Amino acid sequence: MGAGREVSISLDGVRDKNVMQLKKLNTALFPVRYNDKYYADALASGDFTKLAYYSDICVGAIACRLEKKEGGAVRVYIMTLGVLAPYRGLGIGTRLLNHVLDLCSKQNISEVYLHVQTNNEDAINFYKKFGFGITDTIQNYYTNITPPHCYVLTKFIAQTKK
Repeated sequence: MGAGREVSISLDGVRDKNVMQLKKLNTALFPVRYNDKYYADALASGDFTKLAYYSDICVGAIACRLEKKEGGAVRVYIMTLGVLAPYRGLGIGTRLLNHVLDLCSKQNISEVYLHVQTNNEDAINFYKKFGFGITDTIQNYYTNITPPHCYVLTKFIAQTKK
């Protein structure tokens, strides 16, 4: 983009009427097919799942699942975060992730985590820029893709006292 050119990036919630947009993006972005539970979890997460639009074209999404930990605390699992290749490097993924991290801060959620295939260096480096660290390695996590191993990346968010 040329300097000084304003790019219009907007986020929209995922609802029953537009969940097909998320399905189409996932088909284009990921080597894995997601089941009905994935989409039910994404819809149930409310504001934690968003579609990203670049000049009114749906080009990316983040889909999360809210999980209750022992003791009642909630943590956020990022099921997927992806942006179509021609639209990468424009700040869309950053906008999506920052949206979720800001929501976590506002709702006093102290932990966000995800799985990343061990050879996906672009994703690992992206998340590290936001303070995520590798907290575990799971052998043979994925089926039907190589390598099958993943890292668990976790970010702990300091809670603000009210």
